[in-house]
Order: sequence, then structure tokens, then C-alpha cells
Amino acid sequence: MQNIMPYDQGSTPIDRVATPAYPVEREVYSVSQLNRAARSLLEGNFPLIWIEGEISNLAKPSSGHVYFTLKDEVASVRCAMFRQRNRLLSFTPENGTQVLIRAQVSLYEGRGEFQLIAEHMEAAGDGALRRAFEVLKQRLAAEGLFDAAHKKNLPTLPRCIGVATSPTGAAIHDILSILQRRFPALPVIIYPVQVQGNGAPAQIARAIHLASQRNECDVLIVARGGGSLEDLWAFNDEAVARAIYACEIPVVSGIGHEVDFTIADFVADQRAATPSAAAELVSPDQTEWLQQFARQRSRLVTLMRDRVTGKQHLLHWLTQRLQQQHPGQRLRSQAQRLDELEQRLHQALRLTLQRHQQRLVSASRALDTVSPLATLARGYAIVRTVPLHIVLRSAHDVIPGDKIEVRLAQGCLSCHVDEVHVVAQGSARGEEGKMPGATDE
Repeated sequence: MQNIMPYDQGSTPIDRVATPAYPVEREVYSVSQLNRAARSLLEGNFPLIWIEGEISNLAKPSSGHVYFTLKDEVASVRCAMFRQRNRLLSFTPENGTQVLIRAQVSLYEGRGEFQLIAEHMEAAGDGALRRAFEVLKQRLAAEGLFDAAHKKNLPTLPRCIGVATSPTGAAIHDILSILQRRFPALPVIIYPVQVQGNGAPAQIARAIHLASQRNECDVLIVARGGGSLEDLWAFNDEAVARAIYACEIPVVSGIGHEVDFTIADFVADQRAATPSAAAELVSPDQTEWLQQFARQRSRLVTLMRDRVTGKQHLLHWLTQRLQQQHPGQRLRSQAQRLDELEQRLHQALRLTLQRHQQRLVSASRALDTVSPLATLARGYAIVRTVPLHIVLRSAHDVIPGDKIEVRLAQGCLSCHVDEVHVVAQGSARGEEGKMPGATDE
């Protein structure tokens, strides 16, 4: 690309085209080359600029781009705003609207027309405030007031919530309504402040400092309802930003609507799109907590029941062991054993007695067959001396005059011996020898 040098101040155009004294090679541009070089010069030598004017000749084709002329009392310039930037507009531009745009100076090569490529557009009334906003934002960002490392975490279950806002605005009613619905037991402390006007920034900063010093709430909401940039300007104040940064408790900003951003939003520990969203953000949901409590209670009851059941089983087992080792149990066991042995002994005695009785009966029967009494029953007698009771087996054992006792099968006889007769041995009946003197009494 060729650089185009300006004319020498000491020459004229005629001098430039006069026939040279010696042949010179001509450098000839095409129209497109010239327009491209001019565009490069413009875009390379002009940074992004802010320019204010009135919209005219506004065109909105189906492509989504916006084309318009920006003019003042004496001049105008063609402008284009492409679809990607057009989508970010916070208002609808119309013919006759006074606007402030940030644009790149350029040239449309196709027609060689000087133009501006707009990147940002806002209503001209907010222009000065917007520029002040950008300056303060960049300065505070450079100091580290927006750093994520400095931001504090919000409490999961706060004990108390503070709210710095207007006590009569819509924001406080929305916040209290949300808190009442989500967690009615949560106490709220309101730090009343003016949220708009000259004295508002100082009141807001003092309220934040007061909440930090008292440390009576776990999180602080700084909020107000929606409005224009000028309405929200109290929250773009440097004193408010530094108060939020220095606050010892977490700060949540809920300022304006979702599209509104303030310096307070960048410094706060968390930003909510609206005051209601801020209340949602800092408050626990009692329904969810109650459900969690119910689940925990159910788990606790189950664990306790299992623990009690286990302990009951252990107690039962230990009781059985203790009962087995208890002296009373052992005594009862020994007594039962003694009863069993006594029964067995009685049974054995009965069996033994029966066996002996049977043996006695058998022996009695056998004895009866050889018993003298049985012999007596057959007519025999037993004779014994008196008083020595010696059984007489021979007549030689007595003499006449001795007393004798005769035992019969039925009764006894007392006798005196009158005569003694001796039977000779070897005779069937015996041969009687007579000894005088044996008689019966």
C-alpha cells in the first residue's frame, strides 16, 4: 500500500504536472487502490472517538445492520452500526434522536464515502455521565476494587439480613415480600437511605459503614428500583464504591433492572439483576430446608432405631451369658441335676429292690423246700435242751429227769425225760435201748 504525501507548501498543482526536464516514471493509482489507501490512513490515524449529533436518514434493512446520518447544525457524516453491535442497544434509535456514539473513523471503499462505524450508541443526555462512569470504572479497576480475590462468600444460612435502601420505595417492599415467602423467620434490619439526589451517595456510604461497624447482620443488600442512568447515579459514586469495598460483611447489589450496571455492582461481592433477585440470592428457601430436615430426621430415626435394635440384641446376648454364669442359675441347674439324679437313684433303688425281692422270693422258695419248718409241717419235731437250747440229735445227749423243749409245726411242748431209749445203728427201725425216766409234761 502506498503512502500519500501532502502537497509541498511551496509548489502549485501546475508545477506538479509540468513536463519535467528529464523523463520520470509515473505512479498511477486505481480508484480502488486510492480508496483503500485512504481508508487505511483514516483507520490507522484515528482512534475510537466519541461524537454527538442528531440521527437522520435512518435505515434498518433485513440484514439487521443500521445505517444513518449523524448531523449537527452545519455538517453531517454517514454512519453504520452492524448487527452484532446493534443488538446491544438499550434503546430504539429514531430520526431526530440526539445520540452519543463511540465510533471508528473509516471510508466506504465502494463509493469512496467518508463514514463512521459505530460500536456503541446511547442517548446524548447520558453521554457526560457515561464518560464519567467509564473513567471511574477504569480507575477503580486499576486499583483492584473489582478483583475476585477480594470478594467474600455469602452465608448459606444467615442469622440476619441488612438492607440499605429507601424505606418508602418499591425495592424494599419487593425484598421484604420475597424474604417473607422464602424464610419468614429470618430477621431483617433496614438502614434507611436516600437513593437518588445530591445527598444520596453520602447516606448510602454511611449506611454501609454503619452496618459493617455494628456487625449485626450476616449479609447486606444495597438496592433500589429501576430508573435512568441519572436516577441510578448515586450508586456510581466513588465514596459508595469504597464503602462497599471496605465493608466487613458480604454485600449484594440489587440496583435497577437486569440491563443496568453501576460501579456498586462491580465492587459488590455479588450482583443481583434486581432487588427481588438480591432477596432470592441471600435468603434460604424454607421449603427446601424443611425437606432436608425431614430427610435428615428420617435418616436419624432409622440410624437410632438400628442402633437401639443392635444394642437390644447385644443386651439380650449379654443377659443370657450373665444368666448362664449367675449363681442362682447354676444352683437351679444343679438342683435340677440333683432332682434328675435323685429320680434316677429312686428308680435304680426300685429296680434293685425288685431284683432283690425277686431273688428273695426265689431264695425263699428254694429255702422253703429245705426249711426245717417244712419238715415240721410233715410231722417232725425239733427237740432242744433247756435252758441251753441245744438241739438234740441223739438220745445219749439227755438223761432221765432232764427238761427238754419240743418244737412242732404248730407250737412247742415242754417235757421231762422219763426214759431214754437208744436205737442201735444199722437197723431200719432201730433196736431200742431203754433208759428209764422220760415222760411228757
